[in-house]
Amino acid sequence: MNRNNVGSPSNSPSDSPPLQTVGEESGRGERTGEREERDPFLTAMGERVRLLRARRGMTRKTLAAETGLSERHLANLESGVGNASVLVLRQIAATLNCPLAEVIGDETTASAEWFLIRELLHGRDQAALQRARVALAEMFAQAPRDPHRKDRIALIGLRGAGKSTLGRMLAQERKVPFVELTRVIEQLAGCPPAEIHSLYGASAYRRYEHRALEAVIQEHERAVIASPGGLVSESGTFNALLSHCFTVWLQAAPEEHMRRVVAQGDLRPMSGNKEAMDDLKRILAGRSELYGRADMTFDTSEKTLADAYLQLRDRLAARLAAESPDEARAV
Repeated sequence: MNRNNVGSPSNSPSDSPPLQTVGEESGRGERTGEREERDPFLTAMGERVRLLRARRGMTRKTLAAETGLSERHLANLESGVGNASVLVLRQIAATLNCPLAEVIGDETTASAEWFLIRELLHGRDQAALQRARVALAEMFAQAPRDPHRKDRIALIGLRGAGKSTLGRMLAQERKVPFVELTRVIEQLAGCPPAEIHSLYGASAYRRYEHRALEAVIQEHERAVIASPGGLVSESGTFNALLSHCFTVWLQAAPEEHMRRVVAQGDLRPMSGNKEAMDDLKRILAGRSELYGRADMTFDTSEKTLADAYLQLRDRLAARLAAESPDEARAV
């Protein structure tokens, strides 16, 4: 089988590399900055805004439209030469759905206890941080651990990684429903996700996304779920997914993502966008730490569809059996 068939198209706008806007990466803000001495605080803040935007798969043009700011203003801000007011930063934080402290600085310096916790975690590797996160989640959980968590397999990752194709195959063999969360979002909203973004904005889409996940969890004790690529950037929704599902990050090289989407006949990622690959790499880099919170990772790059499925199935069965021998079901 052709290895390019691993990926499958999705209707979620969060999964597609954002279209390049005129002047988005033209360096206009950077050229302005070359004539000015950059303040380290403003530079760091600009980098945080760029990272937060990339994690949500938002172009600078989209952020400008939803905040009412100009693209030029945002370009200067992200380049470290824009001395934004507090009100502007509040608009940006609200649109990106994050605390203002996440935009302007590190909130873990706010108290002695935060400082001690930060020092305790400083320098730990990813595995240790994940164990700490799980322990804290269980300590502060408001409800008992979901007994069906390992019976719901949720596939996360960027568009083109194979969530739909491999998810359907996995669900068929496990004899459980296959659920594409974007379809549930469309049913709840009465229109495709792209129209939700266009008519009501990103915040409305995030609300529908959370409602859709809650509906699926309530309806299905066992299922394979393909989630939108941008779901991980919304902490509340992603935490719910982690709590109620065994999550698998399907990885692929950026070139593989793009090749699969284009091979399926969807030319939107390339339409009017010569820098689409840079956009895609930026989104992957911005979300990689979030995707890394998954229970398991699996790279579909350079694999035929048959090989990818068999390897995923076997690795998943081994992980479920190792983590909970009594609860794991045959895959």
